[in-house]
Amino acid sequence: MQSANELLGKRIRELRKKAKLTQEQVAELLGIDQKHMSRIELGKSYPSLDRLIKISEVVGVSLPKLFAFDHVKPERELQQQIAEMLIQLESKDLKRVFRIVEAFLDK
Repeated sequence: MQSANELLGKRIRELRKKAKLTQEQVAELLGIDQKHMSRIELGKSYPSLDRLIKISEVVGVSLPKLFAFDHVKPERELQQQIAEMLIQLESKDLKRVFRIVEAFLDK
């Protein structure tokens, strides 16, 4: 299981790339060096709240969205989490989910 730091780092990297920014560009905007930015993305350095706020502004998301990293969990964890969610669904919703998944498999 990955640590919160590693998950946050992956999420920051994902959002940085989505914003079409390099580590160097983000580091410059944050006033840190590129090596420090790399350590944040690798989960080896945890940024302060002020820096997290600035990172969220630079990549163009709200601070809570910076922590929306369930989807970057390892595949096995995602499968287990999805299975647990499916158990909680009512029959009609389960059928909807089935059709959605089926559509993805029919690509």
